[in-house]
Amino acid sequence: MTWTSKWRPALFAALLALLLGAVTGWGAPPAHAATSTAVTVDGTQPGRTFDGIGAISGGGGNSRLLIDYPEPQRSRILDYLFKPGYGASLQFLKLEVGGDTNSTDGAEPSHMHTRDKVDCNSGYEWWIAEQAKARNPHIKLQALSWGAPGWIGNGNFWSQDMIDYLMSWFGCAKKHGLAIDYVGGWNERGWDADWFKQLKSTLMAKGYRTKVVAAESFGWDVADAMAKDSEFKDAVDVIGSHYPCGYQSAFTSCPSSDVAQSMDKPLWASENGSLDTDGGAKAVARAINRDYIDGKMTAFVNWPVIASLYPNLFFSTDGMSIANQPWSGAYHIGATTWVTAHTAQFTRPGWSYIDSASGYLGGDRSNGSYVSLKSHDGSDYSTVIETMDATAEQTVNLTVRGGLPTGTVHVWSTDVKSSGTDDDFVRGADITPVDGSYSLTLEPGHVYTLTTTSGQGKGTATSPAKAALQLPYSDSFDKRAASKSPRYFTDMNGAFETTACAGGRSGTCLRQMAPTSPIRWTDEPYNAPYSIMGDGSWSNYTVTADALFSEKGTVELLGRVGQQGRNNNGLNAYHLRVSNNGTWSIDKSDTTWKFTRLTGGRTNTLGLNKWHTVAFTLQDTKLTASVDGKELGSVTDYSLSSGQAGLGVTGYQSQQFDNFDLTPGAPSPQHLGPVTSGLTDTCLEAENGADADGTRVLAGDCAGSTAQTWWWGNGQLRLGSSAGRCLDVTGAGTDNGSPVELWECNGGGNQQWVPQADGTLQGQQSGRCLAVPGSDATQQLVIQDCDGTAANQRWTLP
Repeated sequence: MTWTSKWRPALFAALLALLLGAVTGWGAPPAHAATSTAVTVDGTQPGRTFDGIGAISGGGGNSRLLIDYPEPQRSRILDYLFKPGYGASLQFLKLEVGGDTNSTDGAEPSHMHTRDKVDCNSGYEWWIAEQAKARNPHIKLQALSWGAPGWIGNGNFWSQDMIDYLMSWFGCAKKHGLAIDYVGGWNERGWDADWFKQLKSTLMAKGYRTKVVAAESFGWDVADAMAKDSEFKDAVDVIGSHYPCGYQSAFTSCPSSDVAQSMDKPLWASENGSLDTDGGAKAVARAINRDYIDGKMTAFVNWPVIASLYPNLFFSTDGMSIANQPWSGAYHIGATTWVTAHTAQFTRPGWSYIDSASGYLGGDRSNGSYVSLKSHDGSDYSTVIETMDATAEQTVNLTVRGGLPTGTVHVWSTDVKSSGTDDDFVRGADITPVDGSYSLTLEPGHVYTLTTTSGQGKGTATSPAKAALQLPYSDSFDKRAASKSPRYFTDMNGAFETTACAGGRSGTCLRQMAPTSPIRWTDEPYNAPYSIMGDGSWSNYTVTADALFSEKGTVELLGRVGQQGRNNNGLNAYHLRVSNNGTWSIDKSDTTWKFTRLTGGRTNTLGLNKWHTVAFTLQDTKLTASVDGKELGSVTDYSLSSGQAGLGVTGYQSQQFDNFDLTPGAPSPQHLGPVTSGLTDTCLEAENGADADGTRVLAGDCAGSTAQTWWWGNGQLRLGSSAGRCLDVTGAGTDNGSPVELWECNGGGNQQWVPQADGTLQGQQSGRCLAVPGSDATQQLVIQDCDGTAANQRWTLP
């Protein structure tokens, strides 16, 4: 970053250029002329009203683990999200209206599992909204549904039942001291114009001033429908579109439509993001500016607010930050936090854009973009500049007029290219304009904010170190957790909540609350309720729970839970299933929900409303089932070597669980030495002996070097020792030919390897095997379709 010692007005810069020209040769242009952009920030010029920068809690359990964090880490993470002048400083929070159904990476519990009972303390969204309001009383709140309980409208979302359901949710919001500023329809499922008309009239009749957002789907065709239906147009206050810059793209172009812009209504990028907290920061920096420049969108809403979910779930690193270890308190503040802060810390909803001071540097979007906003009374302004795609330094020359302040300008910057946190959200030297003009040199890959506001800052809290959740672990469900969900459990379908025990047992038990299959948002072929918890590095253990059959059906204990398919479309896991009629089985599922029965049989009838103790032991390749202390059977399987535990039911029955317990088994063998290939005299090797993230892994001539020394245990191969980096499939790839490298161990399924009886090493996440591509041992290793007869896929562990 280049900061000049004194900021000169444009005139001074021009005189300096003339002087340099005289020295180097009058009229001879420099070999690489830098782009220079003149921007006039004029307070009299028009622009649309800014509605805020926000994020979404929901759309799939992404905030679930945060409520279980210990203090003070929990409060520090919340400060980084919502506290003004500290971190992301979010101005808007969208909340999922839970529907007992999976809505991406989990299921949010409903406040009405049945038509006749309202529970205003279900879930954790009320809690996170209260925490946001406590830190920023001005934050705006929106409600949006992804799914709904099955009783609504006999399965029809667009029904009066659904409107009544939302009104009961609004009633719960009141009980929590929360006013809901905006409400939408059905996330990414289009619209029903008559339903929106009825929703608006119901809100008005009940005295709510809540504004209606439509359609919360892709594109702007809802504006076309509104243009043809005046009543529909009157019912909608905000037109919200998802991913107007493209889905999981670089967000370089963000158009709306002419019809939408002609509606005289706010246009929002009402869901954006779905990107890694660090790797997606560049795209988010572009979109926050370009949404307005290209499409006149006045709000940017990131999905999700935080990645507080387990690493084996598909979108596990998306959000402002990552908080996935509530037992250790560890968290990571992502780069997306700081590119967001460059707008959110220096503006407030109700400010106005200045259209004439917003655009592309040098008129070319590859140089970067800038937007300027002013306060409602003209007492402050901020200009936000991003140079994500620039390849050289540039100069911006700003002139301020039209009643805006011409005094000291504060400068903040983030080097988004840098991986170091010291380069995030740095305050630079103040600028003193001369006659309202000043200049700034812009570096590539940066975000800058030039502002007359004050009170900004970069939070100082730091995370503790990561640590594994140690076994043994138990939960009787009698000790009150932070929510009705037991500590560390996260539901994937249905709703597992603590309630009074049945069957003559006193105390508190865990019950599956959803009585029927919900109105779903996801389309997984198997949508039975289950809930998972714990550490992905667990290998050998016994999971035990007491179970009561409230009605006919099947309960299950899950073990070695690994990678989940996108939107719950599969799960690598072992399942011990026991039915009330005494039938039992040990099954294996994969990331397409293909089930394989490994063994099974029948024991005595267990009956209804009686408690039974079910146990599932996973020791190396042996899996054993027990009920009431009696071993039912066992089987050997090589597929899954480590993973979490869980509970489930195979249908929407209200079965209960109690006394959940995890006891460690005997440790798996852990050895240190070379890993030899089936090819002649070749060994697994870190390229050039390096041990940094991203180091390629090859199969070199066996030499006994440190680059060929590996620790094997708990399904991981680590370089050099049990503390080394892990053998990792790059980017969690699953395609045939995906490369393999070293990476910091994180417990992900792409770092878990299962030795098979034929000598192959199968990746837990992909189901493909570690291979030397072709016969050239100097090439980077890959994963391939498993072939136990191929020498390039056979390995001998230490």
